Amino acid sequence: MKTLKFTLAMAAAMCAVIACKENAMKPQQGYIGPSNIEITDGHMTPEVLLSLGRLSDPQLSPDGKTILYGVSYTSIAENRSVRNLFTIPVEGGDPTPLTMDGKSISSARWSLDGNSIFFLQEGKLWEAPYENGKLGKRTLKADVPGGIDDYLLSPDQSRMIYVKGVHSNVEVPSDTDPALDKAKAYATEDLMYRHWDHWRTEIAHSFVATLVNGVVTEGMDILGEEPFELPNGPFSDISDLAWSPDGRYIAYSCKKLSGKEYAFSTNTCIFIYCPLTGETSQVTFEGGYDTHPVWSPDGTRLAWLSMERDGYEADKVRLMLADVIYEEEGEGQSANPAVENIRDLSASFKYNVESPVWADDSQSIYFSALTEGLGAVYNVVPDADEIFRLTADNLWFDFGSPFGVQQDGTLLTTFMSMDFPTELVAVNDNAVRQITFENEHILSQLDKHETEARMVKTVDGQDMLTWILYPPQFDPAKTYPAIEITLGGPQGTLSQDWSYRWNYLLMCHQGYVVVLPNRRGTTAFGQPWCEQISGDYIGLNMQDYLSAAKAIKAEPYISGVAACGASYGGYSVYYLAGIHGDVYDCFISHAGIFNEEHMYMTTEEMWFPNWDNGGLHEYAFEAGQVGAAGDGVTFGGIKQGGSPWSNLPKARRHYDNSPHKLVQNWHTPILCIHGGSDFRVPVDEGMAAFNAAQMMGVPSKLIVFPEENHWILQPQNALYWHRSYFGWLDRWMK
Repeated sequence: MKTLKFTLAMAAAMCAVIACKENAMKPQQGYIGPSNIEITDGHMTPEVLLSLGRLSDPQLSPDGKTILYGVSYTSIAENRSVRNLFTIPVEGGDPTPLTMDGKSISSARWSLDGNSIFFLQEGKLWEAPYENGKLGKRTLKADVPGGIDDYLLSPDQSRMIYVKGVHSNVEVPSDTDPALDKAKAYATEDLMYRHWDHWRTEIAHSFVATLVNGVVTEGMDILGEEPFELPNGPFSDISDLAWSPDGRYIAYSCKKLSGKEYAFSTNTCIFIYCPLTGETSQVTFEGGYDTHPVWSPDGTRLAWLSMERDGYEADKVRLMLADVIYEEEGEGQSANPAVENIRDLSASFKYNVESPVWADDSQSIYFSALTEGLGAVYNVVPDADEIFRLTADNLWFDFGSPFGVQQDGTLLTTFMSMDFPTELVAVNDNAVRQITFENEHILSQLDKHETEARMVKTVDGQDMLTWILYPPQFDPAKTYPAIEITLGGPQGTLSQDWSYRWNYLLMCHQGYVVVLPNRRGTTAFGQPWCEQISGDYIGLNMQDYLSAAKAIKAEPYISGVAACGASYGGYSVYYLAGIHGDVYDCFISHAGIFNEEHMYMTTEEMWFPNWDNGGLHEYAFEAGQVGAAGDGVTFGGIKQGGSPWSNLPKARRHYDNSPHKLVQNWHTPILCIHGGSDFRVPVDEGMAAFNAAQMMGVPSKLIVFPEENHWILQPQNALYWHRSYFGWLDRWMK
């Protein structure tokens, strides 16, 4: 049995613990700074979790000596967070606070000479001189009606792309009568009228503007009159747009579909746009997601991430590369370059590629990938067709993609684990040097615990990586309750990730053994393991959960097992409640799918249930084409192989075994939690499950957060969520 004892004291051995420098700045009204919480008993609590600083968005200075980054701090009493800026030397040392504002600052970027910093605050772009670790007087650079959501400076910083919302085709009363400005209603004649947690009265568009002449107030819409999103919703960001090194072109990712076509397709393509001429050329055409375009520094090649199959959001993520051919400008010739020789650099790579970054010499690409339950960093040399792993497989961390590479090959990146949130780190030849210690003053007060990587045998004889966290002062002669985490997704991975919602360190510090099975459908173990779950929600992955639960329950130190999960993990809880017999002693489902038929007709992104509910490869969207009468798959011009009205065998098996059809078997206490603004898994699912449990006489509780979405984000709501979560577990497990 391989074990690892880990606390932040291990990280401290890499570099001395540092403290923030004294700074003469006066905090502004509303400023929230680092917590000075004291832990007297060595135990992690929800209050401790919410007190941690959240580090993000590191940027290396032009001279390669200083890192600019942001940290968010939370006030539970004020029910809000504020993000401010810091710098730290690459070699480590004391972090220097640059701002102490009462309103969050984001998207901070260095100027070309490193003598000033751009940033966003309250939807406006500002620039401030930077000298000797201090910011000078701020200058307003862009003030766009409606505000800027994000931005990207051109290579010479004379222009910018900015993102803002524009009115969509979802009608509001004032569209038909301006006098109805106080009425609130939404009208539509097509799908995708809401997404994730908002009614789509606005969609994102990207604009190009000149930055150097005065204050930017408006720009040129890259999409013109096209009614599409750029960047794509709900989670894509400015990384889906990229300036060419000479600033002449913009590569971007866009799904140029709307309504039903948008809802049933993932066909997102790469385009090249010329701001000078307004010309747009298309690089990719068919397939699934094509995202995250990145130009080589010499401008001769373009890389991007790609999924091959339309309608499948968990297809293998490939790293694609193409040559960029520039034509001599002249009469009758296109201003846009040609893109040729598209190839897959990751064809022989088993895992999904994330966050590609070109090396400065344009000869290789760095990327990160979840690999056998760990986040690793890789380098691929296109001309040699070779991929190298740069972080050792015995380092139990999740590494992010590099944001800088030093002359000696040292990578500047981020890392985290189940025991600490994101920190900055330098990696060279598998040696890890931690740069920041943002939360050391808090986490060092916690008692130590053990983490184990255990292989559990599945019912078909395969080995399943299962992380196990033991409580501090674990004594195998005593007994402990266990929590088995049922993963969402359904595709995802239980890696060395840190979460502020499902925090496994917090769980083990409450006296629970935490069991994290990487069941069928997880993404870090190759595509066959990942894909098995599609069309088989009720099959092997459920047996994987039962195998892990039975394995831990067989240990003499385990008194009982609870199953807890969110989204697809919540579905898993509802389904296991109907089939487990007496394996589990308690259930918690957050944002879970209960009635698959109702879910299909109320969720927003239709490609997801259409594929995963049994349609698989047997359908594709064909605009305007109606299938043969009686084929049982094509309806309304759309091939809906995964729909409740499909006659495909996998779809029928799926819907015939929806969790809501097994409530007659429920007998185990269950807590149902849901967000009222969750449009991915609508709140009706949680209420229906609770109502069914009540009618079956099962001990049950319902918690609805009317203003939250699929996640619980507001600090006081999060605190109540955690207290309710552990209150329910303690009630039935201790």
